[in-house]
Amino acid sequence: MPKLKTSKTAAKRFKVTGSGKITRRKSHNNHMFFHKSGGQKRRLDLQVELSSTETKRVKRLLCL
Repeated sequence: MPKLKTSKTAAKRFKVTGSGKITRRKSHNNHMFFHKSGGQKRRLDLQVELSSTETKRVKRLLCL
C-alpha cells in the first residue's frame, strides 16, 4: 500500500495538542481591526477546539 500524504493545507490550519485534540483559529481575524473592540480582538486571537463533527474529517486529512 502506498504511503498516505498529509494535506498540507490542513496542516497549516490545524494543530494537534499533546492530548490529541485538534485546535483551529477563529474566523474574522484578518483585517479591519479598527472596527473591532479590544475585547473582540482578544477573543478572536484565541485557539479553539475543533467541533466533534469535523474532527473525524480533519484527522483523515492530517493522516492521524
